[in-house]
Amino acid sequence: MRFFKTLSHFVHRNFIWLVCGSYVVAACFPGLGLAIRSASIGGMSLPMIMLAALLFNAGVGVDVKALAHLRKEPLLLLLGLAGNVLIPLAFIGAVTMLMGLWHNPDEVQNILVGLALVASMPIAGSSTAWSQNANGNMTLSLGLVLGSTLLSPLLTPLVLHAVGFMTTGDYSQDLHELAGGQTGSFLLVAVILPSLLGIAFRQCVGTARATSFKSSLKLANSALLLVLNYSNASVSLPHAIANPDYDLLGVILVIVSGLCVIAFLAGYSIWRLRRSHKADKVALMFGLGMNNNGTGLVLASLALADHPRVLLPIIFYNLVQHLIAGIIDHMMFRKGEEEAVALAEAS
Repeated sequence: MRFFKTLSHFVHRNFIWLVCGSYVVAACFPGLGLAIRSASIGGMSLPMIMLAALLFNAGVGVDVKALAHLRKEPLLLLLGLAGNVLIPLAFIGAVTMLMGLWHNPDEVQNILVGLALVASMPIAGSSTAWSQNANGNMTLSLGLVLGSTLLSPLLTPLVLHAVGFMTTGDYSQDLHELAGGQTGSFLLVAVILPSLLGIAFRQCVGTARATSFKSSLKLANSALLLVLNYSNASVSLPHAIANPDYDLLGVILVIVSGLCVIAFLAGYSIWRLRRSHKADKVALMFGLGMNNNGTGLVLASLALADHPRVLLPIIFYNLVQHLIAGIIDHMMFRKGEEEAVALAEAS
């Protein structure tokens, strides 16, 4: 058990470099990743099964009793859930207008569809780990993840339809078709059901026992996420490396970085609006800044296989959100703690 705790801590501290490594391996050795994508068990694709396992493990970590406290102050939760949908939609609308003069309209459509999948996904379960490490409000953090997940069959199609009206041609048609029926069943089977089963499992075994193998679950989550990243990146990265389009890659990086920064700032703004505790600021910033891109990558790779470049904005956002989370964690939260410790030792 101690070995798993040590290994889990190492993986968590170096996770962003492991994610980068998975992308490098996908670009250089995509064969196994493509084989994983095409494999299936019992009629379900292997990536879909891994995603379900990821959400099951996240459900095991949800303390339902703690969520009851949100009934006393639900406004922050509601503002956070609304901001998680409305802020990215407004950003995509702005990108649609600003990119109207871009020299390659097809590239613009790929970017918009990729952003649509980022914006339509629930809040990432990994945001709770960042919140916990920065002494955030875990009740609010878990509420944001669970609330956005349970609402995803309603909110995800709405976002996809909204961006569908901003895009054109085959891309618009794909988004509307994706929102029409396929996405709801996908989210139910791969996201909602595993999450609820994980929560039910925790209730059956008890909180104490579920907590005892927390390190093992975190390690399993990291492994599953890395394999999913590698598998899905194997579709688009080899082509991007073999035939690099530097202006496209550059503009994608700028756009997704802008969206990620604005999402984190939205969480900060909601906290400032309510003037609540610092722990709420932590939960809101990480919650709004981090989306479940593992789900988005699987959905895109299954439903939009004819547009592999759609995966690039999702892949970039997944990388950028962890980088920005690490920077914000150090600058806003860790730095203050380190200074407090230094002052205490000096006195």
